[in-house]
Amino acid sequence: MSTKQNMLDKVGSFCVCKIKDVRNGSGNTIMQILIYNNNGLGLYSRPFIESFEETPMLVAVLTYMGYGILTIFGYLRDFLRDWKIERCHVAREREEQRDFVPLYQDFENFYTRNLYMRIRDSWNRPICSVPGAKVDLVERVSPDYNWTFDYTGKVVEGVINMGSYNYLGFAENTGYCADASAEVTMKYGVGVASTRQEMGNLDRHEEMEELVAKFLGVESAMAFGMGFATNSMNIPALTGKGCLILSDELNHASLVLGARLSGSTIRVFKHNNMQSLEKMLRDAIVHGQPRTHRPWKKILILVEGIYSMEGSIVRLPEVIALKKRYRAYLYLDEAHSIGALGPGGRGVVDYFGLDPRDVDVMMGTFTKSFGAAGGYIGGRKELLEYLRSHSHSAVYAASMSPPVVEQIIASMKCIMGEDGTTLGRDRVQQLAENTLYFRRRLTEMGFIIYGNNDSPVVPMMLYMPAKIGAFGREMLKRNIGVVVVGFPATPIIESRARFCISAAHTKDIKKSLS
Repeated sequence: MSTKQNMLDKVGSFCVCKIKDVRNGSGNTIMQILIYNNNGLGLYSRPFIESFEETPMLVAVLTYMGYGILTIFGYLRDFLRDWKIERCHVAREREEQRDFVPLYQDFENFYTRNLYMRIRDSWNRPICSVPGAKVDLVERVSPDYNWTFDYTGKVVEGVINMGSYNYLGFAENTGYCADASAEVTMKYGVGVASTRQEMGNLDRHEEMEELVAKFLGVESAMAFGMGFATNSMNIPALTGKGCLILSDELNHASLVLGARLSGSTIRVFKHNNMQSLEKMLRDAIVHGQPRTHRPWKKILILVEGIYSMEGSIVRLPEVIALKKRYRAYLYLDEAHSIGALGPGGRGVVDYFGLDPRDVDVMMGTFTKSFGAAGGYIGGRKELLEYLRSHSHSAVYAASMSPPVVEQIIASMKCIMGEDGTTLGRDRVQQLAENTLYFRRRLTEMGFIIYGNNDSPVVPMMLYMPAKIGAFGREMLKRNIGVVVVGFPATPIIESRARFCISAAHTKDIKKSLS
């Protein structure tokens, strides 16, 4: 028997997945996943339930027909623009550049020119209030089909905010967090005007990182001024040539960019599909690097806690089991799950009751549940000491603003109960209740929704291109602000409205939605 076959025997499949199709009260199908290891022991303390429903055939056909018609008329309008019959508003190459590789004209740009500009009137409006449960939107009109906007000077007040990531309602201008930030602003100012490694390291930065490490249950943590840069600038510091990155196909653009900048070999596995991930891990160990077949220097698995377009929660217990079996490293992006999941609001690790030490790199952002800005990385002390000197985001980026740092400290202490109240715990509980209520009501009304039952990100499928803008406009007429999403942010036939639930939403708001 060959060495490769011996290795395959040693790293055989570690679990059995039993999938049950369960019909709920409204007739929609949900998927109940029960995971067992080879000893028959469950990896999950409770059934892992996700909403799942295939696109109806008629809807799929009509959606393709709609995009087909859009494509035909889009190319006709591009023909008119080329002949100067219709004005072209988008950036284009100069005549002398036409023989080279086009900079702007691609399929995504085709979609932007011919559909996106028709629907962006229904969202992405300027907000002139605190982004709380209700917001005030600036009213605007467009004389040229949404290429430009004129503001009327009027404000639409009291629009129910179903589009922001203010999961715990900390994005507010009154209360404990706002008062603490205002006090720090008077003492430290609003900016540091330096990097952390020069003259921009404040005592508040040190306190914040110690608090983040305590909150996550890890040895050390480090904060960065931008969540996107936390991924895109730190992954290249962790992997490089000769390393392999296994990335979920629905990972955020920041993870994708960071993986590409690292110079590592990238392989993409199917979304939340452990069989696909395990097959890639087995192949990576057995075959090694291309051509040379040398072992990979490092294998890094990239996943998210909650996927922001799907509303699905990573199957973390299985990912960790695979990571341990194949001796890979795990990078967990908790941008949407930190603060929003788990009995203590500590994210997907807390949600599944796992040991934080089993995750090698814990990443998250402060822009959502904490109502602030920036991101963090937590893990072993040696890892963070390495990043402090090797991460471009740490060496070259300006320090975080003092009031933003104080907002993080205050909101995190509130969630942990260190402010002397139960406000943070109550908000975590309220978010969970609001999420379950909203998902249940949409399902009862017959809508097709995606994602895990406990995910505050709720995608509601629209499918057809004509519905994208129409749904957003009709909701706004009813004083409900939602985000509608289509290609290229989603697959071309899976356009959707994405609702983001908040602890700030009340029963009165829920009644208006039902």
